[in-house]
Amino acid sequence: MGRTAVGGTFECLHDGHKYLIKKAFETAGDDILDIGLTSDEMAGQKNRNIPDYPTRERNLLHFIKELAIPRSHYRIQKLTDPYGTTLEGDYDAIVVSPETYPVALKINELRKAAGRAEIRIVRIEYVMADDDVPISSTRIVHGEIDVHGHLKGKQG
Repeated sequence: MGRTAVGGTFECLHDGHKYLIKKAFETAGDDILDIGLTSDEMAGQKNRNIPDYPTRERNLLHFIKELAIPRSHYRIQKLTDPYGTTLEGDYDAIVVSPETYPVALKINELRKAAGRAEIRIVRIEYVMADDDVPISSTRIVHGEIDVHGHLKGKQG
């Protein structure tokens, strides 16, 4: 049985996050998906008021329930560093966005240096907002767009 990894802070569970998570479950197939959820300590380094771990975990679980994914097909793990269990674990794939792609490259570099097999990297593209700029939690927090990438307020 293989495993797939995906990770993130999932601050505001927006359409970009949802696409990433769906792709991760698709990549995992009937195998297990390990979802790394950034700890409050790591999230605090972003210098903005991010919802606490239990809130973000609850939102993530609610979305996974909407997808009707059996509980036996995934595990949520608290990330206390950028790599989680990917440096030592037996993984077939890691699903990343363009933002987290460099982390996946570093994971493979560290695995290779330790004599471990590299993980196949599945890189998705950003989900774009109505203005063709990527949807991001930063843009949502700043009030530019909503979680679906629709523009809010005055533009230009």
